[in-house]
Amino acid sequence: MPPRRRSPASHTSAAPLRAVADVAVPAPPVPLDDVDRQILVLLSQDSRRSQRALARELGMSAPAVGERIARLERLGVIQGYGVRVNWSAAGYPMTVYLIITAVQGYQQQDLVEQLAVIPELEALDIVTGAMDMLARLRVRDHQHLRQLLMDCIWQIEGVQRTETALSLVEIEPKNLVADLLSAPPGEPA
Repeated sequence: MPPRRRSPASHTSAAPLRAVADVAVPAPPVPLDDVDRQILVLLSQDSRRSQRALARELGMSAPAVGERIARLERLGVIQGYGVRVNWSAAGYPMTVYLIITAVQGYQQQDLVEQLAVIPELEALDIVTGAMDMLARLRVRDHQHLRQLLMDCIWQIEGVQRTETALSLVEIEPKNLVADLLSAPPGEPA
């Protein structure tokens, strides 16, 4: 894609990441004890597990487990529950990584907002290095990818350049919750 000219002055700034910095301010760590970590590990293995089943496994009462879960939710440790989808079976077998370089000085918050509304966008990270953003997209096939790039992403003001990488094989995701929270704090996982 050819480089784009610098955007109008209304989008330039000495600190183009300033507006984006407030998007995901890291939360301070919440003190977790062994029971909290065990609950998180068990829920990460099966988020549909009942409080009664959790209580049996932990040797606690169901109301005590419910209070712990409610506390973890209130403190933002548990942010939600979900399902893992087999994207091939759902008709979106291709994972695409898109490296995005913004026009120098362009407010990246504007780019983030425009990219966020794309249904195929699975994740978007603002990164350091030669690129500005790394996006992960789910598409049906090469034609779908071409249409998405030409009709949508390349039309976004502030996108100077993109580089596309196709995932050849997806390794089964590991249970990061279990891997990181099974070990006591301060010990290697």
